[in-house]
Amino acid sequence: MKQLRTLSELQSYAREVGPMTISVACAEDAEVIEAVEMARRDGIANAILVGNADKIRQLAGSMSIDTDKFEILDEKGGESAASLKAVEIVSSGRADILMKGMVQTANFLRAVLNKEKGLRSGSLISHVYIHEIEKYDRIFFISDPAFNMYPDLNAKVSIVENVIKLAKAFGVETPKVAVLAAVEVVNPDMPPTQDAAILTQMNRRRQIKGCVIDGPLALDNAVSPESAKHKGVESEVAGYADILLVPDIEAGNILAKSIIYFARSKTAGLVLGAKSPIVLTSRADSSETKMLSIASAVAMAAHQKKK
Repeated sequence: MKQLRTLSELQSYAREVGPMTISVACAEDAEVIEAVEMARRDGIANAILVGNADKIRQLAGSMSIDTDKFEILDEKGGESAASLKAVEIVSSGRADILMKGMVQTANFLRAVLNKEKGLRSGSLISHVYIHEIEKYDRIFFISDPAFNMYPDLNAKVSIVENVIKLAKAFGVETPKVAVLAAVEVVNPDMPPTQDAAILTQMNRRRQIKGCVIDGPLALDNAVSPESAKHKGVESEVAGYADILLVPDIEAGNILAKSIIYFARSKTAGLVLGAKSPIVLTSRADSSETKMLSIASAVAMAAHQKKK
């Protein structure tokens, strides 16, 4: 497949490989219902809505959404019960994608990690933001801005491997990974620069495959060829990064939200590292962001099916 360079191209691709089936945990959420309806109308995905059936129908009706277009499974046993049922639908093969609705993240993830019915794959669970930013010729993947607070070197290896798989699902044949830090030189007093140097060497020794890694790189010389040239940073990644590996949750969260609020951009978000893609978005996210997240999950699920 060709490399997807915009989220509009992603939507078109998701239509080609879809529709997939989403299992929504605690689906009594107006914005989530609106997003799955948008995905259904667009031919990207169908949905199984798990939760309080009366509330789901009431909410959908208030938005003039026909619930007969969806399968609704009534579960009034609370967040944990509804989440586990939604997860089981995916783990049993009835659905391809899991999506979080009106449920606390901790309860949702507890169901995902359930030893008997969950979606454990043996990999670290991580989060990624996917950004289309005006004036750039490619999509950026930022990880991990939400789950792993202060990842050690081993965790960073897993985070990179998770995002590489997603980038390849977007048609990026050899993703360029910039390991971000405040500076582009190794400083013993700045641990993220040391991790970056080790990750770079692990990639060169083929301990991390399927990508090109370089770091430490400051943000400017990771995404701007002019900045990299001005600073004398020469590498295949400098100025052309696809994946931005952040040092910790603060840096990742601030970077991702700065893009959302300060730049002309479109955004999606996914949870990676489970057996199936997981759509987990913020209540503050727009219906468009939720729908684009579903499209991202469809692309990822299609890639996993090919494998």
